[in-house]
Amino acid sequence: MIVIVDERELVKDGYHSLFEREGVASAGFGSNEFQEWVSSAPETDLKAVRAFLIGECAQDMVSPRKIRDRTSAPVIALSDQPSLENTLRLFEAGVDDVVRKPVHIREILARISAISRRNHDEISFTQVGAMRIFVDGRDPEIDGQPLPLPRRERRILEYLASNCGRRVTKTQVFNAIYGIFDEEVEENVVESHISKLRKKLRQKLGYDPIDSKRFLGYRLVV
Repeated sequence: MIVIVDERELVKDGYHSLFEREGVASAGFGSNEFQEWVSSAPETDLKAVRAFLIGECAQDMVSPRKIRDRTSAPVIALSDQPSLENTLRLFEAGVDDVVRKPVHIREILARISAISRRNHDEISFTQVGAMRIFVDGRDPEIDGQPLPLPRRERRILEYLASNCGRRVTKTQVFNAIYGIFDEEVEENVVESHISKLRKKLRQKLGYDPIDSKRFLGYRLVV
């Protein structure tokens, strides 16, 4: 999930629509509600956040350093002011990157992936047996051959890979893929996505790489 912080409803709604087209969940906040949420949100909710995009907001209320006290997710500033002074000020405030608007949504996603790779020692994929699972939106590979997947299934596989060896609950998967504020989609949709994903992986691998336990959740078999 991508969190967008901006005082303008039109901006938040616009980014939400663009991310949705790419199959990426997002949520928008104003400065006040974001400050309250980020300071009190459960750790499981914060783990579902891939990145924070900071737009027009009260600088004294949205501090990149305070965000980083609670999560290591990238913090990217969206700048309307194409000046060196403003860019330097944003970096001094603690953001990981500054993006000048207008910017294509895929460039933002690429920058998020690049920062995440740097934060994880440049590892851009997880190898699980014959599977190579990328973190930059590419389809996974099995024995070097791409396996095209729908966006939701690909994101679920990426999330399982990012927690490789650890079991994650259905709620955690849902929060990561659909966002913690999506009330229009039922959580049980995760079971349908994972069922389809397992079938495709089983056909290619000859075995089921996703271990599931009732009430406990899912994990990739390493």
